[in-house]
Amino acid sequence: MSEPLSAPLDIGFDYTRSLGPVLSRFATGLREGRILGIRGSDGRVHVPPAEFDPKTAERLDDFVQVSTTGTVVTWSWMPEPAAGQPLSHPFGWALIRLDGADTPMLHAVDAGAPERMSTGMRVRVRWAAERGNGIRDIECFEPASDTEQPSPQPDGDADGSAESEPVGSIIAPVHLSYQHSASPEESRYLRALREGRLVGQRCPVCRKVYIPPRGACPTDGVPTDEEVELADTGTVTTFCIVNVPFLGQRIQPPYVSAYVLLDGADIPFLHLVLGCNADEVRMGMRVRGVWKPRDEWEHTLQNIDHFEPSGEPDAPFESYAQHL
Repeated sequence: MSEPLSAPLDIGFDYTRSLGPVLSRFATGLREGRILGIRGSDGRVHVPPAEFDPKTAERLDDFVQVSTTGTVVTWSWMPEPAAGQPLSHPFGWALIRLDGADTPMLHAVDAGAPERMSTGMRVRVRWAAERGNGIRDIECFEPASDTEQPSPQPDGDADGSAESEPVGSIIAPVHLSYQHSASPEESRYLRALREGRLVGQRCPVCRKVYIPPRGACPTDGVPTDEEVELADTGTVTTFCIVNVPFLGQRIQPPYVSAYVLLDGADIPFLHLVLGCNADEVRMGMRVRGVWKPRDEWEHTLQNIDHFEPSGEPDAPFESYAQHL
């Protein structure tokens, strides 16, 4: 038996987050060089500001401007920073209680070496060169002397009197990198795709053919050892016309994403249907796969670039109704 396939997998996108009134005020203050907290019912000042009181769950609106200097409450060292972290060289993660605040906030400390980090050390803000993206407006913190005074901060934002366009949203990059290992059944399926073949597996009890194969029938709970080679023709069961553009889109809308039930299979899978106007796609339409040039084939279903109408008469509803 061949070894299971394994490959690095990178998933990432920029998530645009809308801010409510509390976090919008906090982000606006950061853009202008201020750090705002909010006072709770017990008198404690929370930084970053909480939208609701931790004790009473009531909405909070008593903003308090705090200092840009503070004290490290606890810390750990990051010897090998990961992509997307505040600094690209070794640094410390620390919970920092800013002067005037009662709760600590998490951020990076550019101390240079772990020997320069300690609980109780004094630190000050280092502002980012470009601002307007929330907590990232603070590039990091850096060591400060015990007697150092905070830099003067502009007045007026704690009570909402500053006249500036508020920060209503921030862009939060989301990225995940990991090593994905396919199961033995998935590996055989992917190796078949590399050869231009579509391979599923049949349940020995209910006789359903699954593609991609799952290794076991989810209905009967038994291994699906019998492999079945399928044609690249099938039937559209359901579909969606995509009209809204989005970042990273490869095809100009409108276009169709459809569930295609391959001939001989019992489970449809999602793919593109092109080669006709989007409004011509319909349930029951017969389609066939359009493969990329052979020298572009890899271990992926993307070897089929898309499906297109085959010109055959539509399949009767009864033939695919149970697969909807």
